[in-house]
Amino acid sequence: MPGSSGVNVEGSCEALCRTLVSQNGHQRETADISQSVLYTSLMGLLLVADNEKEKVTLGSGRIGLRNIGNTCFLNAVVQCLSHTCGLRDYCLRKSHRQEKFSKEEAMLMEAFSELLSGLWNANEEDTVVNPRQFYNIFKEAVPYFSGYSQQDAQEFLRFLLDKLHTEINRRPYVRRAGKDSEQKYARIRLSEEAVAMWKTHLERDDSRIVDLFSGQLRSSLHCSVCSHYSNTFDVFCDLSLPIPKRSIAGVVTLKECLDLFSQEEKLDKENSPMCERCNRRTECTKRLSIQRFPQVIVIHLNRFTTSRWSISKSTVYVSFPLTNLDLRPYGPVDCGPVLYDLYAICNHTGTVNMGHYTACCSDGNGWCFYNDSSVTPVSENQLQTNQAYVLFYQRSNSSAAIRK
Repeated sequence: MPGSSGVNVEGSCEALCRTLVSQNGHQRETADISQSVLYTSLMGLLLVADNEKEKVTLGSGRIGLRNIGNTCFLNAVVQCLSHTCGLRDYCLRKSHRQEKFSKEEAMLMEAFSELLSGLWNANEEDTVVNPRQFYNIFKEAVPYFSGYSQQDAQEFLRFLLDKLHTEINRRPYVRRAGKDSEQKYARIRLSEEAVAMWKTHLERDDSRIVDLFSGQLRSSLHCSVCSHYSNTFDVFCDLSLPIPKRSIAGVVTLKECLDLFSQEEKLDKENSPMCERCNRRTECTKRLSIQRFPQVIVIHLNRFTTSRWSISKSTVYVSFPLTNLDLRPYGPVDCGPVLYDLYAICNHTGTVNMGHYTACCSDGNGWCFYNDSSVTPVSENQLQTNQAYVLFYQRSNSSAAIRK
């Protein structure tokens, strides 16, 4: 911070941490982890406070990516992520350099930030950017993507976000909670249990990736024998939705996919977990819902299904709203409207073995179609196709969301 020495900032952080820990009623012998978490959080906030105020000079963003050998999956996903404003600005400011606490060297984040800098270059000297350096570093980190075989865009997105998160994780290593720590939430209210589990997650995993993309799923089991309800909470960075069979009209809605994802499922004894009350496997029902909504929700339309002998692709037309996607029916009962606006689409054309990925992204001045090095304007009525594969939505009433 301008005008402040590192010693003074650190001292003030430590003092504030001690104050907060004291106010929260933590005992001295159990305050170490809490102080560590508060300390790293506050240091991160102080270090990036001025950085966040810096104005980012942007070009049009309408720059293509060169295909360097079956890399259309990479190009399409990178274009979608480059239009994720919270991530784009973070990368262009190089904010990870100020707030990084992970012991890992942020080689992939550096390369990713450079790639986005090329795509949003205000001078726009180039109409095409070569992603080779970024791809080479990514392949070193994730050898699974080496070679020239066709890759899945959604898999690449998951691996990329996971590696970026690992490099810029704000948390030092914290020992994972054991069974005793997990069971302490059993007798408290559902909402309190969810908050406690989320805080436990943030104690070991906290980054800009988590800020933007991470949400919390609730899995509810209802025993048919004793009627006992049990809940588990898991962190997610995307929702993989099943696609219902084609309707009579030949059109399926995104709401129908969400309904199918969240509908109650019957589990027989062989496939059900142990009932906490019966202490044995029983017939039960399972239902998924969203407990905590992320700022950016990535929706994967699961078009590829694997059978014993083959993989097939669904070409069902799934219609989706461009604005005001309300996920309230899939969240807690009293959550109120949860609205999202679409800003990017990753499309897949062709078959399982011979396919091609493209992207459609909104940049504030309209939508563009990104086909590797080619970038062309596209109208909103051309976005709805049976090729939509991964949808990127930004929460439009995110000010109502509490991150922690």
